[in-house]
Amino acid sequence: MTQSGEQPSPSPSPRLQPGEAFPAFALPDAEGQTHRLGQYEGKYVVLYVYPKDDTPGCTREACDFRDSATLRAHGAAILGLSRDDAASHGKFAEKYSLPFPLLSDPEAEYIRAIGAWGTKNMYGKVSEGIKRQTFLIGPDGRLVKSWLAVQVDGHADAVAAAIDKDRAAHE
Repeated sequence: MTQSGEQPSPSPSPRLQPGEAFPAFALPDAEGQTHRLGQYEGKYVVLYVYPKDDTPGCTREACDFRDSATLRAHGAAILGLSRDDAASHGKFAEKYSLPFPLLSDPEAEYIRAIGAWGTKNMYGKVSEGIKRQTFLIGPDGRLVKSWLAVQVDGHADAVAAAIDKDRAAHE
């Protein structure tokens, strides 16, 4: 506690830098299957963190990832992550034919650990919650690039371009 008797606000997680090992996770999808970062070794992983299933911006983002032929051609594993529960994820994925897992972190423990939780300002209203962010994790489990203030339109293309750039750097 602080001298005033208030609980201190949690300190923000240190921002992960490109080249650093991405924090491991074990999170369930809509069917209750647990996904771990290690099971995607050898593939690029696109971990996108989004606020809420079936809202306009989150739907556009999910559908853009779904429709990205370039990401499919790269064989990238796409994983969505929010606080929504399995039932919500299942309905959302079915409604929009999402071919990738949506992971659930209802207490936002992992979301906080990777720095995707904090103060947001939407239409002048300040609140605490999930920040729309994307992390591109390389085949070796290290962070390639992060987008900390995602603009949905064109984002899937930007992620695909980052994979192209990373591959070219390692050839």
